[in-house]
Amino acid sequence: MKSAPAIEILNWAITTHGKEFAIATSFQKEGMVILDMASRIAPDVRAFTLETGRLPEETLRMIDIVRERYGIVVEAVRPDPAEVEQMIAERGRDLFYESVENRRLCCEVRKVRPLERKLRELRAWATGLRRDQSETRAEIKPVEEIDGRLRISPLADWTAAQVDHYIQANNVPLHPLYSQGYTSIGCAPCTRAILPGEDERAGRWWWEDTTRKECGIHFTVDGTAKRA
Repeated sequence: MKSAPAIEILNWAITTHGKEFAIATSFQKEGMVILDMASRIAPDVRAFTLETGRLPEETLRMIDIVRERYGIVVEAVRPDPAEVEQMIAERGRDLFYESVENRRLCCEVRKVRPLERKLRELRAWATGLRRDQSETRAEIKPVEEIDGRLRISPLADWTAAQVDHYIQANNVPLHPLYSQGYTSIGCAPCTRAILPGEDERAGRWWWEDTTRKECGIHFTVDGTAKRA
């Protein structure tokens, strides 16, 4: 299974885990490819997105686009309002610009903890991770056990060109920010279009002087992969 084609990995995950499987997506290219594939296997497949409270309007519109195209109602997973309020009161709304520590705290409150709560409902979940996206992702596997659950990365060994080919061949809806030069899309204040020659994740937290730019969902704060 670990070396099977993406569609076979998804079919196995869906048929094995049913409603205890869901696709995590921020509507980037990889996530949309996975949604398109999964909809062909199970039109009622579960999907969710981390609605951090700081997403671009273009990302929020993708929720409606997915529903209209595939009939999939994307579940919005939000942070605890009390945790957000306390963080802002203590460090400010745009705390992430002040230090790496503050940025990691914001990601922890708005993304990591909500995801952890959501995953308690599931036995397996799919992500759009690819090995060639960044240095920190070079060792990911299509199927991995993380904290007692299976993280499915069906596109782990795909290239960016393969993703683009699938999108074009299947007329998969594309996030509007790609046309503006974005290659990795997160929260609005923390994402920009990349410059010529930059790594595809260079637009994330661009003010930080580090190559290990992860939010803590898939990798620890020092950039190492999470494991069981």
